[in-house]
Amino acid sequence: MSRHNRDADGTDQLGFRYRISYPPDWLDRIKVTRKLPSGRQSTKTLFRNPVRIPAADPGGLLRITIESGQQDLLVEASVRADADRICELAVTWRGDETTVSANSNVRFTLVGFAPNARSGGEGGWKDYLS
Repeated sequence: MSRHNRDADGTDQLGFRYRISYPPDWLDRIKVTRKLPSGRQSTKTLFRNPVRIPAADPGGLLRITIESGQQDLLVEASVRADADRICELAVTWRGDETTVSANSNVRFTLVGFAPNARSGGEGGWKDYLS
């Protein structure tokens, strides 16, 4: 049985703060991609799940919320599928270009744990950095 979502926060390349609600046994990390004022594209890890080995089956319904009051940004995504078959979800939010800037598009890439990370057995995920 899946566990309740957890809450976290993060900051992107331009200093905007985000509140995140995520499924702890599916989501490994969130990457945020946006254009910088210089015109270059930048990708940054917005959030990395502190639980490096999932504790339970994530279930068949994944719900994620990302919000930033500074940008009037609210993204809610729900996916009903076998969690082992969903590797990444990509969502692009388009801001109000008249009030923010011409580079207000923000792309979130939600990356799930590899299916073998949930196995906990031989050949499963190992964190070599800890």
